[in-house]
Amino acid sequence: MRLSLRTPGILIFGMVMAPCGWVLDLVATVAPNWRTLSNVNTLSSDRFIEQGIWDICIASTISSGAQCGQTDTQYFSNKIIQPAQGMMVASLIVTLIGLAVAIPGVRCWKDRPNWVVAGVGGLLIFCSGVLTIIPISWYTHSPPNITTPNVNTALITTRVGYCIILGYIGGIFEVLGGFVMFIGICRCCGGKNRGEVRVEEVMRHREPKIPARRVEVPNLSRARSAANPLMPTCEKPTVPSTTDHQHRKRKL
Repeated sequence: MRLSLRTPGILIFGMVMAPCGWVLDLVATVAPNWRTLSNVNTLSSDRFIEQGIWDICIASTISSGAQCGQTDTQYFSNKIIQPAQGMMVASLIVTLIGLAVAIPGVRCWKDRPNWVVAGVGGLLIFCSGVLTIIPISWYTHSPPNITTPNVNTALITTRVGYCIILGYIGGIFEVLGGFVMFIGICRCCGGKNRGEVRVEEVMRHREPKIPARRVEVPNLSRARSAANPLMPTCEKPTVPSTTDHQHRKRKL
């Protein structure tokens, strides 16, 4: 039983995490920094190579500029590059489709959300996160097997680029957001997973409260009665008048 039209917390969580993960996956897809090669014998000591799945750049530690668009057919012919390109692009597209499906299901101006539609959207978002984590993990697991021409990868220093970190974070965001939205497709725990309240709890809160019993306390400030002459009274003292005083003088 829903007491308000507020969107349930699990749907809010999923609708926030999914766009954040999509932005991080987009940066990880297009940025050319999946790994960094330094101490390359064909380059000066201050220059290093940044390799992504779409582009390769040569950057320097003493300047902010980078020379991108480097041709490297041997690097792009590695068996991991093309699957990574397809999975990352598919992840971005599936996330958008999942958001488009989930938005009509989480509408808060109805009595209750369409949990089936929202759950299907969450499942698509979950799958998009998996599509991101698979190529990221594959690329991280096998950097020595990724070859590049005129560079002996066994003699140079290889570091993980920031795209790998962003891809991991974005994929985890989408997996968590999609999973949390999907668990609302089935009602469990008395509807608490959907932000619902049991009818018994609502009726218990609405029961009228019994007012507290009023106790009469006797008033102790009463006038002295004839049966209790010892109780002091506040009597007004009498003041002798002038006529009585003169009459007493004449008698004397």
